[in-house]
Amino acid sequence: MEKRHLKIIFMGTPEFAVGSLQMLVEHGFNVVVVITAPDKPQGRGQKLAFSPVKEFAVSRNIPVLQPTNLKSPEFHEKLKKYKANLQVVVAFRMLPEVVWSMPEFGTFNLHASLLPQYRGAAPINWAIINGERETGVTTFFIKHEIDTGSIILQEKEIIDEKDNVGTLYQRLMEKGALLVLKTVEQIRDQTYTLKKQDETQALKSAPKLFKEDCQIDWAQSSKKVYDFVRGLSPYPAAWAEINGNTYKIFEVKIVEKTMNEVPGKAIVDGKDRILVKTGDGAVCILDLQLQGKKRMKAEDFLRGNTL
Repeated sequence: MEKRHLKIIFMGTPEFAVGSLQMLVEHGFNVVVVITAPDKPQGRGQKLAFSPVKEFAVSRNIPVLQPTNLKSPEFHEKLKKYKANLQVVVAFRMLPEVVWSMPEFGTFNLHASLLPQYRGAAPINWAIINGERETGVTTFFIKHEIDTGSIILQEKEIIDEKDNVGTLYQRLMEKGALLVLKTVEQIRDQTYTLKKQDETQALKSAPKLFKEDCQIDWAQSSKKVYDFVRGLSPYPAAWAEINGNTYKIFEVKIVEKTMNEVPGKAIVDGKDRILVKTGDGAVCILDLQLQGKKRMKAEDFLRGNTL
């Protein structure tokens, strides 16, 4: 089959999905329409802003649909008119069966983990929080249960001990884009093989993170606190209450320091170090943000603030 004869509907919203969409377009594949989230008000003026995927689609003159209800018969009729034979999903909402079963060659999803591990909405965060040394990207055909369909392709990625969500996100976005391209090529040529997910290996999940999930537990070990902070940096960011104020904590380092304090007790060591007692030692806060203020390095913060 020729590239142009493969009609693709692409579904995605955030920056993570843009790399995959761009990869398909720049390699000559026929993306007939893009499905993305409705525009949202942003900033002080609350002006409606496009999703990153919509911005890219508009820049390449690709038609865009922004349904509020994926179960709407009207939306389904619009999809059918494009006569697509493949749908590609990257960082989008859960689809009803009537949508994912529509195209001839099915609908596949890109997930930022080595499935079946870390099924869920926040796989990059949870892999780092749990101190993993390896993760990856997976393409799989969608079926009823979320993130459980047959695997098409996987690629591994090493997690460096200094990685945070931002650095790992970027590498997985790039690796995922290449995997999406390879997957589409194999579907076009009908050369892919499927691997059923082994449910006995689905040991760790990656549920959506809410604010209450992001509070630092200083009673944990220094290593666990370190992994927790980097697993939430830069977004949604770990936080803690210190001396009655709420701070977002973006970076810490483990220090060899004996502190005869209770976990969570913070002290200023010299003029540029904020130390916090953990369950088995201490960490030094390097990057933080007082609620309502801008993000700062610890030494800059201490020039004009006190804990």
